[in-house]
Amino acid sequence: MNNTQKRSTVYFDPVIHRALRLKAAETDRSLSEIVNEAVRLSLAEDAEDLAAFKERAREPNLAFEDVLKDLKRSGTI
Repeated sequence: MNNTQKRSTVYFDPVIHRALRLKAAETDRSLSEIVNEAVRLSLAEDAEDLAAFKERAREPNLAFEDVLKDLKRSGTI
């Protein structure tokens, strides 16, 4: 472990832990590498979602009832 990494205790469901250990063995990676990658991907997805929300903040709000009426009128539902 290099000096910039932080240690933490994480409790996994036993089935998830077994799957992670197997994946680590099959990919010749550590469990920490796999978990770090998964967390990075999750955080990146959150950042993309927040950016999309920010971009769409100025879009007009549509009432759900109006959307349903439009869908019925167009024959979609």
